[in-house]
Amino acid sequence: MAPKLSGGDVQKIAALARLELTPAETELFSRQLADILAYADAVQQVDTTGVPPTSHPFADGPQWREDVSRPSLDRDAVLAHAPATSIRAGLFKVPKVL
Repeated sequence: MAPKLSGGDVQKIAALARLELTPAETELFSRQLADILAYADAVQQVDTTGVPPTSHPFADGPQWREDVSRPSLDRDAVLAHAPATSIRAGLFKVPKVL
């Protein structure tokens, strides 16, 4: 059975998150947070005796794909189909963002 969180507990958590909750939302989140805590407790109960700690899912480190050079799109063709370009400079023109 999931531990029951009081409405006050949920309101304190909501205040930390700067949320204003209605009474219906408080009740809903109380049940949902209790279910999350119950699941976390179930995960903590799993026997991990003999399982070495890891910091990465791959035992040998990250697996990288082969770096293969491939042809890219033709710059002039791409610029010809894009709005507001400078074909001479090879650039896209975009509006200023201030």
